[in-house]
Amino acid sequence: MTSLPNQSPAGFFRRFGAFFYDTLIIIAVLMIAVGIIVATMEALVYLGVMDYGGYIDASDLLNHHPIGRWLYHAYLLLVWFGFFSFFWQKGQTLGMRAWKITVMNQDGSALSFKQSLIRFATALLGLGNLLSLVTSDKRALQDICAQCQVVYSPQIR
Repeated sequence: MTSLPNQSPAGFFRRFGAFFYDTLIIIAVLMIAVGIIVATMEALVYLGVMDYGGYIDASDLLNHHPIGRWLYHAYLLLVWFGFFSFFWQKGQTLGMRAWKITVMNQDGSALSFKQSLIRFATALLGLGNLLSLVTSDKRALQDICAQCQVVYSPQIR
């Protein structure tokens, strides 16, 4: 894949910087998502709509109830994917913006929902970026699988 004018493939260290920055942001987003669930459950218990049964508290129920655990983790995964998918379809996560890199198709267009899903599934929690160290065009595993590219654009503000 070729980059557009004034853009070069983003290297590993820029990718890692954006990854680190985005990791801090997604931790905060997930904390808020968990807070919403726990607060909702506590409100329902307070109102007498539900109880924890044999579980000690909301955390115990969410992490040990067979169905609750599955739904809880699916919810967190959906929040995580939603965060990245939203920003990738716009071209940049907040970390990518800070490191002046953009994800796009070869023609400069934005990623589709399907591409963001493929990119999320193949990023291997960031380990896919290691491939950018050895590929001639500095593409990571998720870029190759989603047929997109990450470019460095110094003109990004």
